[in-house]
Amino acid sequence: MLSGELAELAGVTVRTLRYYHQIGLLPEPPRSAGGYRHYDVGHLVRLLRITRMTALGVPLSALPAVLDDPAAAEELLDELDRQAAAEVERLVARRAGIAALRRSGAPADLPPELSSWRSVPTAGMPADVVRYENEQLILIGHLLGKDGPAELAALLGDANDGMAASAPLTARFYALEPDTPDDEVATLIDELVAHLKPVMARLAGLSPLDAQAAALMDELNEQTLRPVQHRVLRRVQQRLVPPDGA
Repeated sequence: MLSGELAELAGVTVRTLRYYHQIGLLPEPPRSAGGYRHYDVGHLVRLLRITRMTALGVPLSALPAVLDDPAAAEELLDELDRQAAAEVERLVARRAGIAALRRSGAPADLPPELSSWRSVPTAGMPADVVRYENEQLILIGHLLGKDGPAELAALLGDANDGMAASAPLTARFYALEPDTPDDEVATLIDELVAHLKPVMARLAGLSPLDAQAAALMDELNEQTLRPVQHRVLRRVQQRLVPPDGA
């Protein structure tokens, strides 16, 4: 049979046949006087074995070692089975994450464990503030590592209660302007520290961010907040978590 006939029987392309010849997987058949390759049933069987094993996930680079060695093939299949099981677990976890996002209605780019703490546009919450607060959740969720978002959500408790309790202070924080009187700024700092102290106590069991992670969070704050807001936030952080644990 000719190349086209063999390819059709095996369910591959002629280009694939040529590639298998090139890498040594399929022996070159004899050629006719006119230069055409002539294949026999042995070529078809070997090609079917190749396509069967590649369908199972065997990489082409491993095929020369396993096509004619049953023991090597069995060992490779064990490894492929382990990889497939791990992939199934990843897919199940992915579907669970998608389902959680659908239930919560949260954007897909937020960690699902923190989605209940997301901000949404309202009359008193401008879009740029919503974006900033959600970017904070995205960044902190990543910096805390695989299990960190779930741990943080568990320690924070009910999002509705937490956000409602902090709403007046949050509104005053975002209303800060360069000309806000110093005494108002100082009072807000004191009230923020008093409000956040119990929260920080609940988070004591959470692994602290390392220096690089803390710097990234601060960079996000500096890029997004007004200078006066950034200064207030830094001052609150310094009072809640003094340098070197002092």
